[in-house]
Amino acid sequence: MEVTGILFSCLIGLILILLYKLYLFISTIRQTYQLFKDAPGPKKPKPRALGSGYRELLPWIGEGLLVANGNRWSRSRRLLTPAFHFDILKPYTTVYNESAEQLIEQVSKYADTGESFELFQVISSCTLDVILRCAFSYNSGCQQSGNLLMANDFAFNLTRKGKQFRQHCKYVHDVAEEIINKRRKELNEKGVPTRRYLDFLDILLTAKDNDGIGLTNLEIRNEVDTFLFEGHDTTASGISWILYHLAKHPEHQQKCQDEIDEVDDLTKLEYLSMCLKEGMRLSAPVPGISRQLSQEVEIDGKKLTAGTVIIPFMHLLHLNPKIWNDPLKFDPLRFSKENIKVMDPNCIGQVFALNEEKVVLARFLQRFKLELDTKHILMKEFALISRSENGIRILIKERRG
Repeated sequence: MEVTGILFSCLIGLILILLYKLYLFISTIRQTYQLFKDAPGPKKPKPRALGSGYRELLPWIGEGLLVANGNRWSRSRRLLTPAFHFDILKPYTTVYNESAEQLIEQVSKYADTGESFELFQVISSCTLDVILRCAFSYNSGCQQSGNLLMANDFAFNLTRKGKQFRQHCKYVHDVAEEIINKRRKELNEKGVPTRRYLDFLDILLTAKDNDGIGLTNLEIRNEVDTFLFEGHDTTASGISWILYHLAKHPEHQQKCQDEIDEVDDLTKLEYLSMCLKEGMRLSAPVPGISRQLSQEVEIDGKKLTAGTVIIPFMHLLHLNPKIWNDPLKFDPLRFSKENIKVMDPNCIGQVFALNEEKVVLARFLQRFKLELDTKHILMKEFALISRSENGIRILIKERRG
């Protein structure tokens, strides 16, 4: 059973009225396209005021690509793009498979006992394992042990949780800086590694702009922390909700499994890819983002003044009946080649994330049949990352003896 927060949009709107005075929710494709394609990049910065979401991330990930604005964003994007080239991403498939195998080992005991288990936490440990190995070539063993965040202002810093938050940030930063310094020394002494794949940190340390200037240690730390955050929680949310929807709709789960049994090429898992996209439509890993205009912009025929905060609310966009027929229905064929138009990719890590999700989903579905725990009442939580307040509980059975 699923419970959604009906008053969520009203609550967000009230908060934004108090904080910003001017705001606009947008929930159509045309409006969103106009915001991101027609308005120039530096003219639509991410807002930094209290409650914006971006400000709260600054103590942790600094001015990495997710939070940066203007020229800083443009330079970072340009220097980071080579890290997501096809040739760099290709060896990561081995990492995805090895981490998925550990995930399967961790949950296989529940197939033996018939107990339900909380899905998000184990998936989160798996995606953290992947990101640490691809970013740092670092084997943390986190799937065998298990853990991480909050918000931040002056009052919060005085509380026990505020102090804990700062301690956690310091720990993450100290570990990152130690690894960065060690790797920089290795690269200076031995050059670019040839006995292993190039990871994200290798690319960052060797990146240079047109003037031959590289990234500082602080800039590298910010980008690494951003990569860990964006490539860990969002991917865990996506995989978890997709498995939830497939457990809820066994007919589509079976079609995915039939395809996985027949196809061993990731690029040819077409039905799984459609289910992946439909799962993220119904349960967007990031429910909404925000931009603040620094000059007047016209969107959908309306002139918006500088200072207006615009919220492309993905959750509403994905459930808009003017865009999607019967929007609450799980229908993977919406994303068939005949029904969907190709849009310009926007996320720098899109291919990395989708490939990881496909591998983990394929390995999981190849091994197990999924069912929902009907005794569990699921309550969606629309936070920075979409999750369930009380977890996502499923049951699994071995498909083969």
